[in-house]
Amino acid sequence: MAAWRNWSGSVLSHPARIERPSTEADLQALVAGATKVRVAGTGHSFMPLCETGDLLLCLDQMRGAVEIAADRRSAWVPAGMAIGALTKTLWAEGMSLANQGDIDKQAIAGALATATHGTGRTLGCLSTFAEAFRLVLAGGEVVECDAERHADLFEAQRVGLGALGVLSRVRLSVVPGFRLRESVSHAPLEALLDDWDAMTRRHRHVELFVFPYADQAILKILEPVDAGDDPPPDDHGEVFQLACDIAAAAPALAGPLQRLMTRASGASMRAAPAFQIFPSERDTRFEEMEYEIPEAAGPDTLRAAIAEVRRRRLPIIFPFEFRIVAGDDLMLSPMSGGEARASISFHQYAKMPWREAFAAIEPVLAATGGRPHWAKRHTLTADDVLRLYPQAMRWGEIRRRHDPAAKFLNQHLEALFSFSL
Repeated sequence: MAAWRNWSGSVLSHPARIERPSTEADLQALVAGATKVRVAGTGHSFMPLCETGDLLLCLDQMRGAVEIAADRRSAWVPAGMAIGALTKTLWAEGMSLANQGDIDKQAIAGALATATHGTGRTLGCLSTFAEAFRLVLAGGEVVECDAERHADLFEAQRVGLGALGVLSRVRLSVVPGFRLRESVSHAPLEALLDDWDAMTRRHRHVELFVFPYADQAILKILEPVDAGDDPPPDDHGEVFQLACDIAAAAPALAGPLQRLMTRASGASMRAAPAFQIFPSERDTRFEEMEYEIPEAAGPDTLRAAIAEVRRRRLPIIFPFEFRIVAGDDLMLSPMSGGEARASISFHQYAKMPWREAFAAIEPVLAATGGRPHWAKRHTLTADDVLRLYPQAMRWGEIRRRHDPAAKFLNQHLEALFSFSL
């Protein structure tokens, strides 16, 4: 049997075979002939979404062109294309994605399937950019769906977890190319939280990085500007990697190292094309949990999570990441419900124990109705899904209609969506 491991190293799968089709016809034949199918992108999921004992597909060889619409408001994109490759291609054509997250290594299909997002009060997750899908269904047939054609399939697929079919191409909304100015500074956490609502209304993108044993936080603000081609800042990845390795060897030093890194983070400012400003290099491997919290509860939930880390003296070396994301109406989006959500990400170095820490912090993040990012560590059950997602049953009915034999579900998804079997 073949072996496949995710980016962090925590998910190991042994599929019967791994296939890399180069054409849609090849993809159709592979799907039609398999009993069970899952698709892997670049492995940036921390949950076993790609795990399978049967056929695992990788779409990185399906390298069709990015087809830009005549009105230059959308583009058809290969599903296996990495976000970074797409945004570079769009920039060359004078266009950008309206928003993206701080990692651009994921495949487009995986980012859409899990409602991956950036930050911004008025900017939704990447799935809200999807205008049409080209899918290979369980029998190998191809269907294109959008808000008018096969509308129920389109709505379910917008955050579909790869459970309705294999995405071949997607039409995404695009905007004229723009530049961003990045401003990084640090200030007392409480002062920043007190001003959080006003800041997120004043600036297009705001996020905090908060080491739980430090009282200061790192503030990052992005704003559109007319000019700028500054190079990326000096990479401090080696310094952070060293701090992580020290903490792994001597967990008691996690707190002092955090305070040192916060003090050492000086103010900086630069401007460049948006696709160069949005992402950060993430070379140090980690595990991650992320919950989307009702906005009003966000600051207090962050305070409670920090307090829990300190109370339990958990040897956490990574900072919390605190953001805001626009609400949406997508069936399985963690931001569904219309109102903006606060996003709290909790990381741990992959070489350090993380299960106990995540088990301690998850109840804090979930206490006020928080919903987890589907690709990041969580312990949701089918009952939780039904409780948290009013449209989950409808999504399950659509999934069952298009894949009654559950070809596209693995053990993890069958447990989460047992009500759809």
